[in-house]
Amino acid sequence: MLKRGQIYRYIVVAVVIILLYSLSFILPSAPGFQSSQDVTISPKLQDLNSRIEEMKQISKAGPTPQHDLDELKKLEAAQALELRLQKEEASKAQLTPSKDINQDKRVKATFVTLARNSELKELIKAIRQVEDRFNHKFNYDWVFLNDVEFTQEFIDHTSAMTSGNTKYGLIPKEHWSYPDFIDLDKAAKARQKMKEEKIIYGDSESYRHMCRFESGFFWQNELLDEYDWYWRVEPGIQIYCDIDYDVFKFMEDNNKVYGFTISIHEFLATIPTLWEHTKKFIKENPQYIAEDNFMDFISNDGGESYNLCHFWSNFEIANLNFWRSEAYRKYFEYLDSTGGFFYERWGDAPVHSIAVSLFLPKEKIHYFHDVGYNHGVYHQCPLNTQFRYDHKCLCNPDNDFTFRGYSCGKQYYNVMGLEKPIEWSKYQ
Repeated sequence: MLKRGQIYRYIVVAVVIILLYSLSFILPSAPGFQSSQDVTISPKLQDLNSRIEEMKQISKAGPTPQHDLDELKKLEAAQALELRLQKEEASKAQLTPSKDINQDKRVKATFVTLARNSELKELIKAIRQVEDRFNHKFNYDWVFLNDVEFTQEFIDHTSAMTSGNTKYGLIPKEHWSYPDFIDLDKAAKARQKMKEEKIIYGDSESYRHMCRFESGFFWQNELLDEYDWYWRVEPGIQIYCDIDYDVFKFMEDNNKVYGFTISIHEFLATIPTLWEHTKKFIKENPQYIAEDNFMDFISNDGGESYNLCHFWSNFEIANLNFWRSEAYRKYFEYLDSTGGFFYERWGDAPVHSIAVSLFLPKEKIHYFHDVGYNHGVYHQCPLNTQFRYDHKCLCNPDNDFTFRGYSCGKQYYNVMGLEKPIEWSKYQ
């Protein structure tokens, strides 16, 4: 027969279990109820809570054997672990960006991609890399531009892949066609000559329209009017490392204007007169040249000649207001009036790089050494082993281009007065 004390303990335990079971249904749905992490009590946690409370009530009713105390400690440890796991899961859910993420935590920035409908497959791969490595944490918008209408398939696939809002723009005809002043016969002969000389994209009309558009018009598209910053992403690129900070906010907070990952020498045959025209513009407009500029990066003789160094513009994180500035507008308009985009094969990369190097103080230029980037045959891979481990980089430093002979990485470090990575000499 049960003693009165035992009966009392069992009654107390039964009442506690009933109360806990009831509260597990009532509290989460009660008006105004919200836990610190918005955690819904799982069945496993409910069971642990009940067992712990039962043992605590029993121990209060009388002496508790040591093995019961040990069991209680195990249950409490299991409870703490389960609660932590549930909170972590809830935190992950809360941190998964939605289309309505708090705008106050971000700067006015977007990704910009110029792409054809036929490039969808390669573009999807690039978007996935950027989203997985960076944007799923920050949910920035994405602007897609094309000289023809995007297909519904393109829109559906790209909008499904991005964590931010997507916008699709048709490039105005005047931004993707020959200006009235261009001699079409002269332009055709120039293309034929470059084809015979086997110059890359030498005979391509579309490539020339693209370079002119990226030089002087992408930033004028109305879809970009609301933004201050952009990250240019092209089909087929790869991002090798996790990026755990907001690159746009970094640029803004540190008073930077232009950021890059790879620098390289241009093919002289594509821009034979670009520097001569640039020197003429400088002579006529000295007011636009910045103090403490980066001239020594693009010229080894104080501006007399161009050493062909430029930032590879297929990756750019930059401030749109620089391209909107009077200095750059005037520079582009002058270059465009010479016909060099069509009579030669001027690329947007040297045009952008020359402008950045002349019109900005060098302190406003930033090298993103920590991204890990690939486009075509050129790779940027952080050289430090521990950094690659910490940021889950999927790249081989043996492929890093930064300090190779055709790169301008050494030139950049030297002119900036920066100390090269400890490992750099192994990868030159």
